[in-house]
Amino acid sequence: MLLLLCGVLLVLGSVGQAHAAAYRYWSFWERDGSAWAYATQGPSTARPSDGDVQGFRFAVSRDSADAARPRGAADFAAICGGTAARGGEKRVALVIDFGTAADAPAGETPPAARTACARVPDDATTAEALASVAKPLRYDTNALLCAIVGYPGKGCGEAVAVDGGTDTDTEPTADARTDAPSSPPAAASDEGAEGAEGAEGEGPSVGLFVGVGVVAVLGAAAVWQARRRRG
Repeated sequence: MLLLLCGVLLVLGSVGQAHAAAYRYWSFWERDGSAWAYATQGPSTARPSDGDVQGFRFAVSRDSADAARPRGAADFAAICGGTAARGGEKRVALVIDFGTAADAPAGETPPAARTACARVPDDATTAEALASVAKPLRYDTNALLCAIVGYPGKGCGEAVAVDGGTDTDTEPTADARTDAPSSPPAAASDEGAEGAEGAEGEGPSVGLFVGVGVVAVLGAAAVWQARRRRG
């Protein structure tokens, strides 16, 4: 029985590892003092003030606790120091980190990280500020930000199988869905250039079937042991 139970645990562990998943997507960040903090709302509803610093990072992450923050300097004076203030407008410093080669979709190479100073109307959203300096942008039908400056060329929040840790800096983050707070996309399917986000497939998982089989095996083993003792 002990050997059987150990074998069952090994099977369950291998199933869990085989089905570990992460998502490849743009996350949205806000600068809080000297550190990045995940955004509490989406770019289309966030309305930064003059002097704010905001960031976007493309990476593969399992969840918000595993997401990667933008890299490099994030200083408003350094990014927007040469952009004069104007009445009725605000300046927003943007840090755009296209991620690492390890996180890039197959066949694509991430551009070098860049910064930009967006000067936009006082009531502009982060999405509008980003659009003013980083076109072309691409969104899916569910308002998930899929590409900045055309990167990546296709896909949008697709699931990625992972084995062990990802090659990213970790820190909680928000996804870049234009109107939603943090958490990476639940699941997504790649539908050409646009990409469409969707819910994870319905139906029982492999783990469920394995679990049912384990219960059956343990039950049969217990009956056999009991009959053996009586015999």
